[in-house]
Amino acid sequence: MKVALCQFSMEWEAAARNLRRAEELVAQAGADLALLPEMFATGFVTEPWRTALPDEEELLAWMRRTARRYATALAGSAVVRSGDRFANRFFFVRPAGGAERYDKRHLFSIGGEDAHFVAGRRRVVVEYGGLRFLPLVCYDLRFPVWCRCHSDYDAILCVASWPAPRREVWRTLLRARAIENQCYVVGVNRTGDDPWNHYAGDSAVVDFKGTPLCEADASEGVFTARLDREALDRFRTKFPAWRDADDFLLR
Repeated sequence: MKVALCQFSMEWEAAARNLRRAEELVAQAGADLALLPEMFATGFVTEPWRTALPDEEELLAWMRRTARRYATALAGSAVVRSGDRFANRFFFVRPAGGAERYDKRHLFSIGGEDAHFVAGRRRVVVEYGGLRFLPLVCYDLRFPVWCRCHSDYDAILCVASWPAPRREVWRTLLRARAIENQCYVVGVNRTGDDPWNHYAGDSAVVDFKGTPLCEADASEGVFTARLDREALDRFRTKFPAWRDADDFLLR
């Protein structure tokens, strides 16, 4: 499966222009799966009631049109209303229009995300193209218990707005999650600036041994790699460290 990391600088709270730019990148990708950064329509917002948010159904309709037009699955997260609060919602949209959702579990309280957002409670695994994907949103990547593979997925999809001062943490965690879970990790970050942070990109696809298959710099663009399910299965069979993992219950 060919996956594409669509790394770009979102204009602050400019949804229409961001969607146009995102579509340009998806069109270039020619991939089976295209991944957009966290809050790709608006940039990372922690006071969403002050922002002109795209309607969830309108955003989902845009993702469906784009996925269908370019014959690719399309994934990324956006701010949506959830009752009287908000959610940081990951959407996985298939070319035929089917959509699955995952709400970010770990809210970035250091930046105030927990004040107005509702944390997700449901772990989601998406099956597509012969692979099983675990969606994560940014800060989720820091929490290995939530990310632990129970022989139920083959690749992590992580969308992020990860600031440049912590770029080495991002790069390290992508590899750590791949090694400990014996899985692919597909991580897309934004680049550019918002009112508070600078972003260095560093999107990457990492294989089950922790080896980067592609790595982005800080420029906008599309970065691609291929995920090989047979190679993954052979490695898990040859080196079955997963059999010695500790059992636990997540509450």
